[in-house]
Amino acid sequence: MSEVLEAPVPQSRRVRRRASQRATSLFSNGEPMVWLTGGALALCVVMIVGMLCLVAVQGSGTFWPRALERFERLGASAVLGEVVQRETYEPNAAAFAGRDEATALELRARAERAGNVAERWLVRTENFELTGTHYTWVSDFEVTARSQPEWALSIERREGGPFYGELVGFDVGGERVATEPGAAWALFEEHLPAVVERVEARRAIERDEIGRVNRALEEQRLAVRRAELEHGPDAAPTRAARELAAAREQALQSEFQRLRGEIEALVRQNERFGLMIESADGTETRIPLGQVVRAFPVNQLGLSGRIGVYGARTAEFLTDEPRESNTEGGVLPAIFGTVTMTLVMSLLVVPFGVLAALYLREYAKPGPLVSFVRIAVNNLAGVPSIVFGVFGLGFFCYFVGASIDQLFYSENLPSPTFGTGGVLWASLTLALLTLPVVIVPTEEALAAVPSSMREGSYACGATKWQTIRRIVLPRALPGILTGMILAIARGAGEVAPLMLVGAVKLAPELPIDGEAPFVHPSRSFMHLGFHIYDLGFQSPNSEAAKPMVYTTTLLLIGIVVLLNVVAIAVRAKLRRRFQGAQV
Repeated sequence: MSEVLEAPVPQSRRVRRRASQRATSLFSNGEPMVWLTGGALALCVVMIVGMLCLVAVQGSGTFWPRALERFERLGASAVLGEVVQRETYEPNAAAFAGRDEATALELRARAERAGNVAERWLVRTENFELTGTHYTWVSDFEVTARSQPEWALSIERREGGPFYGELVGFDVGGERVATEPGAAWALFEEHLPAVVERVEARRAIERDEIGRVNRALEEQRLAVRRAELEHGPDAAPTRAARELAAAREQALQSEFQRLRGEIEALVRQNERFGLMIESADGTETRIPLGQVVRAFPVNQLGLSGRIGVYGARTAEFLTDEPRESNTEGGVLPAIFGTVTMTLVMSLLVVPFGVLAALYLREYAKPGPLVSFVRIAVNNLAGVPSIVFGVFGLGFFCYFVGASIDQLFYSENLPSPTFGTGGVLWASLTLALLTLPVVIVPTEEALAAVPSSMREGSYACGATKWQTIRRIVLPRALPGILTGMILAIARGAGEVAPLMLVGAVKLAPELPIDGEAPFVHPSRSFMHLGFHIYDLGFQSPNSEAAKPMVYTTTLLLIGIVVLLNVVAIAVRAKLRRRFQGAQV
């Protein structure tokens, strides 16, 4: 009996077969998708963390005091300031421009000896009224000496921007009473607290007392205008209102002049004291103490001193008003406006969004109309935000607001009260913008409540509304809060609609204050998002404003995170209370 022998399978064919089986098994188990999805998630996390780290590093370092360095330059005036950037470059003809021929030849020779590769520093020099610029590039081949002067002062002024220079004396009433830097600094520290008190007293008079007088004058003018509209320009009540307004105006004008006299006296007292500062080019300048917000010999500060300056600057940023075209000072009005607008928007959008979702999920019968509404809501989320701003301006401001002015504030016309942008119209506009963000999660949360709970409630004799109120809504609250969290995150960062319906560069009065009726929904307001735009694109010096852009961005992110953390904490508490809810 003969045996049939099989031909051996070639080694290469067996290897290919096993590789094919392994590949088939790999794709059938979905392992490549695990790596693909995990890699995509990791990339997203890296991008988000990278962005946050960039904003945090750049924003948190804005207020840290940097050393003032003095650069002596060949063939040019000395430079004193903060080094904010370093880079390496190849010098060209422009690097030697503006120098005489001999100096230019010497600079070229220095650059060639260094291999035509130079390092240069971007120095923040300030002293704009003297130099006409905020920054200067300094190349290493033109520097003959570099030092950190002991008595170099960094002075932050109320007007005119920062000033850098070396302290050379102290002036009282036009007479220099100290010429030695140590003695001049001691006199500065002695007199500054009283000067600051007088500055605050002046601001209080301007803000409170003169503001009260101006409001009273405006009330008298409106009273006369109201009498003219109600009784006619020549009626007896109108003449009586004019006489009363004239008498009242005379008294108010006398009070106004008295307050102006008090302000001028405070200003004269502060103008008596001044710091004598020598800038890098040798120019001596007198800085009145009334213009000084803060001054310090930065090169003498240790770690504790720098931390103290950093804390004072940060506190000023959070609690003071902006100055110098919003590039300096604080952002308290913008913080207040952002939080107020976001909270009012949330209070407006959540009830409407929940009611709409309740109707769609619990009451409406499925059909073409309901499907069309759901499609419209989903598409509404993709409409550009500026479209909502145009709608808010046209409908809320020009139609609703103008109608309110005609009915209740006719004496103010043609100056609008509600017929222009304000915090109320801005909140309503953003409520429309974020409405889909609330409706969709709320509807999903209502759908996630088990049907057995509804049926059990009906079996016990409860009505539909009783079932919704006592069974469905409590268990859907975590999902409703999820929608509110998303609305807060979306609305707090919007800028384009606010530019049309209420956000302004500077708002001297807050929407909520101590003057009756205490809440002023018609007032314009400042917003951190608009403040960032204004600093970045409308500032007279965008380079100098860049640190404040990062700092304000960091603050806006922090406020949004804080609002979300509060809402998330409430949602977590409700989730623990209703463990059966599925959101």
